[in-house]
Amino acid sequence: MKRLVVDVRGGDYSVLRLPPGTAPEPHLFTVGGVTVVSVISAPDGVTVVCPTRVAPASEHREDGWRLLSVRGPLEFALTGIVAALSGELAAAGVSLFAVSTYDTDHVLVKSDDLERAVQALREAGHEVGPL
Repeated sequence: MKRLVVDVRGGDYSVLRLPPGTAPEPHLFTVGGVTVVSVISAPDGVTVVCPTRVAPASEHREDGWRLLSVRGPLEFALTGIVAALSGELAAAGVSLFAVSTYDTDHVLVKSDDLERAVQALREAGHEVGPL
């Protein structure tokens, strides 16, 4: 696997599920600053990943995530990016939630695991930072 550059994004993120067919509120897409918002609709519900400060209320919501973004854009022909990150984090005992965009890949790790995740990725040869 080639060496990746991974940016640690500021702020806390939430991962939540809304009922199937729920349209997310438009304010999620107008959040200022460098941020990531992901909305995925599936038969079992609508999954939202967004900054905690704008996260909608949900009975199925987990707060306390931190976002690590692979610096892109990445070519579609590249293989194994998420596999490499997830393998390195799994070996360090860090669970993750992965989200991909057209240009790059992102992983979220629990805030309590951030330092361990950064250390594991650095030890695997990736450039990570800043915390």
